[in-house]
Amino acid sequence: MGSKSWLIFLLALAGIYIIDQGIKSIFLAGWRWESECISLTLVFNRGVAFSMFDFLGPYLKWIQLALLAGVLGYILHGRYLQRYSLPLGMLFGAGLSNIADRFMHGGVVDYVDWHCGFDFAVFNFADVMIDMAVLWLLVLNFKKK
Repeated sequence: MGSKSWLIFLLALAGIYIIDQGIKSIFLAGWRWESECISLTLVFNRGVAFSMFDFLGPYLKWIQLALLAGVLGYILHGRYLQRYSLPLGMLFGAGLSNIADRFMHGGVVDYVDWHCGFDFAVFNFADVMIDMAVLWLLVLNFKKK
């Protein structure tokens, strides 16, 4: 595995983590904004997507941390970092940021609430980065080699 792949992975991880925590700090400081379609307001999600698994309480953060460590072991063992360093860095930076929220605040700091035409789950920048990284990995995986 090349040092360039590690550098890209670590810079993406750190960049996403720092940006996400910076945005969240604005909402933790009390900033809010409302419109017809979007409310930007602080919500603590104690579960995962759509508040699933919130019954796991304080165990959820440890389960997620173990899963992330397992995925890291898998990608290192399979030598996937060289080909997927940027989307994997995005995925890990966002995942670590959301897990850090659980340790620091007891739940993930969410703040984007879409309610125009239908109510959607409240989410954050890290959630968007996770979705983008997964989509990117799928596209890379299904491209003809």
